[in-house]
Amino acid sequence: MKVLIVEDEQLAADTLERMLLDLNSEIEILDKIDSVKKAVKWLSENEVDLLFLDIHLADGKSFSIFEKVDVKTPIIFTTAYDQYAIKAFKLNSIAYLLKPIDEEELEEALEKYENLKETSQGVDVASILKAIDQKEASFQKRFMVTTGEKIRSILIEEVAYFMGEDKYLYLITKDNKKYIIDSTLTKLEYLLDPERFFRINRKFTISFDSIKEMVVYSKSRVKVELDPPAPYNLEAIVSVDRSGSFKKWLNR
Repeated sequence: MKVLIVEDEQLAADTLERMLLDLNSEIEILDKIDSVKKAVKWLSENEVDLLFLDIHLADGKSFSIFEKVDVKTPIIFTTAYDQYAIKAFKLNSIAYLLKPIDEEELEEALEKYENLKETSQGVDVASILKAIDQKEASFQKRFMVTTGEKIRSILIEEVAYFMGEDKYLYLITKDNKKYIIDSTLTKLEYLLDPERFFRINRKFTISFDSIKEMVVYSKSRVKVELDPPAPYNLEAIVSVDRSGSFKKWLNR
């Protein structure tokens, strides 16, 4: 099986290559490419059995590849953002893998490829883009909160970040108001615009506007100073498995 990996994070590409070879030593990784431009050129000149395609690349979203070259190769999409149009991806690819990629899910995707490779169709990019547009239109616009006997609606533009503390999830506004909301950080990943919000660890989902400054915490981790500040006992440190995606989010 000849495979092309299109991924702009070197560590993620190398990890995927290692996982693939561990699962099947007969897999041949023909190349690892990090941009839309390079992918278009490569796919115009070469053939491959299976394509692993990250959605966010250094020079844009990978969907633009399909507008420049006719891709008939079976695709397995990979991304750190699970808010996108999953149904559309599933209809137009062999599988959809969320980073960090789970080895068991990768193995299932390869098995699915073996079963479906003869019937795989080209990518219907129009349906994917339409689904994404519909998804973006459905992102949460406001949150209802209660304070005593009063109820108010908080616009998403007012939100600095969401914070999990003890058994509660708090919405923190830009003017440092704190409200309990009935949700979880996991649920919020499906509701919030991924261009505006990013979940940095198990305790925090932050907005881009809430970042005051960032400092190197360790070799592969970053500490985020938030505005308004987080409680002294809760540090906003980007987890190791999200650090690569976080840097990509900052450079979007």
